[in-house]
Amino acid sequence: MRLYRAHAVVLRTHPIGEADRIITMLSPEKGVIRAVAKGVRRTSSRFGSRLEPFSVVDLQCYEGRSLDTVTQVSVIYPYHQLITRDYDLYTAGAVMVETTEKVAEDDEPNPRIYELLVGALNALSRRRHAPDLVVASYLLRLMTIAGWSPSWTVCAVCSNMITEPFFSVESGGVVCEDCLSPNAFNPGSEVIKLGAQLTKGNWEEADLAPPAIAHDLALLATKYTQWHVERKIRSVAVRERG
Repeated sequence: MRLYRAHAVVLRTHPIGEADRIITMLSPEKGVIRAVAKGVRRTSSRFGSRLEPFSVVDLQCYEGRSLDTVTQVSVIYPYHQLITRDYDLYTAGAVMVETTEKVAEDDEPNPRIYELLVGALNALSRRRHAPDLVVASYLLRLMTIAGWSPSWTVCAVCSNMITEPFFSVESGGVVCEDCLSPNAFNPGSEVIKLGAQLTKGNWEEADLAPPAIAHDLALLATKYTQWHVERKIRSVAVRERG
């Protein structure tokens, strides 16, 4: 078995056996890593709380056929300590890490996704922006990296300028009246404007958005993401109920 080291963000954990866990992580060098942390659920485990979702870690693993094995781990950024204390932050973070796994698991390693996620978890844990804004920004920029950047200013179908802010997830963004699809909807001009600002990283303007507009954009971004990844993101429903 080959030994390797990597930096990684812990995306989720799953219990296996009486004392072990399967840890799913994202690494800039190796992409999605799935590894067994043996004995981690015992109180005497030397790993302790180091392998918790949202944490950024430096780890050493043995490479296995289907699952790797964690042999050493140290925490670089313990974002989980701040995020898990607040339900709103926790549900926002859960949407981000679950979506990341679904986008990254079938692709080659992409350092841009790793860097985007670490930056978003940093902003979320320190409440630099409203959680809805962090979620919306992360999903929209993740979709851009994945090649599904939404159009905000011209029709996604015919490229004509729009007059009414209709949005179509299946068409890829705003659409004009001539290109309306059956599922197109009007989220309002303020939501469209905020989406454009966050896609460009214009936080100075985005932070001024009313909470209701930020929430509506977060809902739009999650709907858009689920359509394009073609998978249901279970944590979205949990966040919407909260």
